[in-house]
Amino acid sequence: MTLVLAIQAYLYLALGIVALGIEVWAFSDCIRRPGSAFEAAFKRTKGFWLALTGGAVVVGLLSVLGGRGGFNLFQLVAIIAACVYLADVKPAVSQTSGRGGNQGPYGPW
Repeated sequence: MTLVLAIQAYLYLALGIVALGIEVWAFSDCIRRPGSAFEAAFKRTKGFWLALTGGAVVVGLLSVLGGRGGFNLFQLVAIIAACVYLADVKPAVSQTSGRGGNQGPYGPW
């Protein structure tokens, strides 16, 4: 039984670390985008998304470094907020800022 609990603890820790990585990715991407691009894409303001993704990073850090495993209800809410940013806001803001994902240095490729 102890082996099962140890495997469960390491699995939760691994999930928490993966979630923290996604949250840091969303936060760092939000920092790099100009504030006017959020308004041009008809999304919320940059401050709103910085607060949301920054809060997600804090929750992720507390969850992983808290020593109790790493994946709980707050971590689930935090990863959902980061994933909403990455799936909805990031593509819309990328289109308005003029940096396309399929653009090379001399045009599309």
